[in-house]
Amino acid sequence: MQQHLPSGTIPPRPSRPSRSGTSTGRSRTLTGLVTAAAATAGLLLTGLAPGAQAADNPYERGPAPTNTSIEASRGSYAVSQTSVSSLVVSGFGGGTIYYPTSTADGTFGAVVISPGFTAYESSIAWLGPRLASQGFVVFTIDTNTTLDQPDSRGRQLLAALDYLTQRSSVRTRVDATRLGVMGHSMGGGGSLEAAKSRPSLKAAIPLTGWNTDKTWPELRTPTLVVGADGDTVAPVATHSEPFYESLPGSLDKAYLELRGASHFTPNTSNTTIAKYSISWLKRFIDNDSRYEQFLCPLPRPSLTIAEYRGNCPHTA
Repeated sequence: MQQHLPSGTIPPRPSRPSRSGTSTGRSRTLTGLVTAAAATAGLLLTGLAPGAQAADNPYERGPAPTNTSIEASRGSYAVSQTSVSSLVVSGFGGGTIYYPTSTADGTFGAVVISPGFTAYESSIAWLGPRLASQGFVVFTIDTNTTLDQPDSRGRQLLAALDYLTQRSSVRTRVDATRLGVMGHSMGGGGSLEAAKSRPSLKAAIPLTGWNTDKTWPELRTPTLVVGADGDTVAPVATHSEPFYESLPGSLDKAYLELRGASHFTPNTSNTTIAKYSISWLKRFIDNDSRYEQFLCPLPRPSLTIAEYRGNCPHTA
């Protein structure tokens, strides 16, 4: 291997062949080989660096996200689903589990989603395949009765999580340490109740949430509160905004107010809800900092966003 000497340096030469000159030449040859080996080792280590960096977060799933990929109706994973009868579970009303078909990437984080007052699982079913195709196991549930209040729905969300991770047919696909909850209306209020009861949850997303309890200083779970500017059932001034404002200042939290939306907007496919829900779940369930770009800097008002508040950068 050619050695590069400092500019202006003349390499020494023996004045005549001698035993000592031969020894010096062999020494230089040996030094060159060692230097080459070291350089090769350095190149190998450099080649391993990306893998080593990827190993820093073993929970990343799927390709690097783009604005287009998180707004798409489906992500990179093919999705399968299985129905869960209310007759084989306790503590909630059964539902449907959506999950990535492939097992090549190992386990996935999971989220359980509750419908609202008088509503059934079908009202939030669109979120199942949409979130699962981005790399989550998603359980959309029915509640014990359609009239259950938020505190009951919170307990049912937790019962569904326990079933999903301990008894379900896909339990081996779920990382039980990376779980979240979502819900609409009273189900949204229930997601706050669940996070209060189980601080180990990684993410909570109440969608136009309703609850008689307006203050949540006890929460330790990163929470994205989604409200609607035209909500007359759970007006943001008396529900979503006080929910958000009462969360601890040190908590990773955000408030997304949908523009031109109603209390029932979360019941049909909605790109803005999906985009920020995916980003929030990825960022905090998967600890995937690749999604931070969609949350910080804070999104600005737009045709679909009336207001967005939050703390940036995120600390978790």
